[in-house]
Amino acid sequence: MAQRAAGSLFRRSLGLAPPTSQRALSASAAPAAAAPAAAEGEVAKAKRAKKKNLFDVVQFLPDWGVGCKVAKTTWRDVSYQITKINLYKDGRHGKAWGIRHKAGVQVADAPIKISGVNKRGWKYIKASQKTVQDTPKVEMPAAA
Repeated sequence: MAQRAAGSLFRRSLGLAPPTSQRALSASAAPAAAAPAAAEGEVAKAKRAKKKNLFDVVQFLPDWGVGCKVAKTTWRDVSYQITKINLYKDGRHGKAWGIRHKAGVQVADAPIKISGVNKRGWKYIKASQKTVQDTPKVEMPAAA
């Protein structure tokens, strides 16, 4: 009898013998509750906006951003003032040239080709309010 019990235990451990009693699976409700949470996570990932390449950023600016300052989001104190843009037919790729600025100061006089214009992660740099405040105000002489 001991050998027979040991043999059946061995067969059950290998999955060859049917279980001796039916097990109640109470965990069947847990995966159904976890499924909506996973679906919400996928929706949140789908809502994240793609980063834009240089041409996606400047396409709505006047004259395709010529004269405007742009920079990559990962750059700290480096920006370019666009001087020339050469677009490919699709309007989302191309080449661009600009004057490099470091910490707000123009580095060179001649425009150079901007690298990485087709890669994502560009931003438009608005005109600083500081430059507007630093300009001297012209006072009108008193008319009296």
